[in-house]
Amino acid sequence: MQILEPYIPKEYLALKINFLRQQLAALPEVKKTNRIIHGKRKDVFFLNSHYHTTDSLAGAKLQPIYSQREYYMCELSRLEGLWNSEYRKQPPSDIVPRKIIRRLFRSAVDAVVLDSKFFESLKNDADPNHPESKKFFYNGIYYRSAAEADIARFYTENGIPFKYEPEIWLKDLNYPIYTDFVILIKELDMCKFHEHFGMKNAAGYNRITATKYNNYSGAGLLPELDVFYTYDVDGVPFDTRNLHTKLNSVIYNSLLLPDSST
Repeated sequence: MQILEPYIPKEYLALKINFLRQQLAALPEVKKTNRIIHGKRKDVFFLNSHYHTTDSLAGAKLQPIYSQREYYMCELSRLEGLWNSEYRKQPPSDIVPRKIIRRLFRSAVDAVVLDSKFFESLKNDADPNHPESKKFFYNGIYYRSAAEADIARFYTENGIPFKYEPEIWLKDLNYPIYTDFVILIKELDMCKFHEHFGMKNAAGYNRITATKYNNYSGAGLLPELDVFYTYDVDGVPFDTRNLHTKLNSVIYNSLLLPDSST
């Protein structure tokens, strides 16, 4: 099903706004205007009291910085508009991007930080098991259920990078698992694991959930912090608004951790 309304949970929205403000503050203040040079009006970049024509060598170097600033400013304006339509005060100053280290243990001595480097190392759609059960197509990938395709659409529409069923090795297992989704929260440079269950048989899924819970816990991952779960049942379409709540919870729980948490 389509997302019913554009909504970003309050804490996650505050994080995104503060992230963009942080990125803008770190970029040189490149502005674009035009001037008459040798009798001709030309586009120029302005930086540190100096003008550089856009077709000059210095201008070519400033172009990507200017483009990045424009993108950040447009996105910030959009998100601040969403914030101002719902809330009166400024976004909380304590919900800011920072480095929070979480680790996945692949063995007793081998641990990997769950960051963008780990995310980029994962292969998308890597599970070789039961390919015939993948029947629901979205954006170049077949998913095992309509709910999983809706989740993929949700992440795509909200600009959240994800890998579907990547191969993951966990401590104490001699075989890989294939997490339904691994997402990257860019603002925190932090990965989260998302397992989705279609509850066709409650007792059977309880056993599967317990097994996955124990496997993740044994590798150092904590529920509702590193791993979160969603569910759907036969005959009831999955509502992605539930995913907003889950996502906000794991992000906010991460922000409550001390710096460089292990």
